Amino acid sequence: QVQLVESGGGLVQAGGSLRLSCAVSGRIFGNYFGWFRQAPGKEREFVSSFRRSGGDTAYADPVKGRFSISRDSAKNTLYLQMNSLKPEDTAVYYCAAQMYGAPNERYDYWGQGTQVTVSS
Repeated sequence: QVQLVESGGGLVQAGGSLRLSCAVSGRIFGNYFGWFRQAPGKEREFVSSFRRSGGDTAYADPVKGRFSISRDSAKNTLYLQMNSLKPEDTAVYYCAAQMYGAPNERYDYWGQGTQVTVSS
């Protein structure tokens, strides 16, 4: 059974930093791990992804230069380092993973989310 559990969210002032963690357990995975977020009244949106083979990363335009995705394979943990946080970053953040053999565009496993609130 694949499980993802996010942690590290909280309340932070604009300009501050947070590091989100995603503890990953399971046995089969596709190529990508990702972070998504959903703000109040908004649809869930892509934030960042990490490709297992090669370590390629990708970021949504609003977070480029501020957020950084990484993985510690020894700890089976995915991270999202968030710097220079803005009120617009306020959302529930979810980590996600793919089933083995899944299309690159599809994420099959999701954590329960962790709340990030950025005050101005």
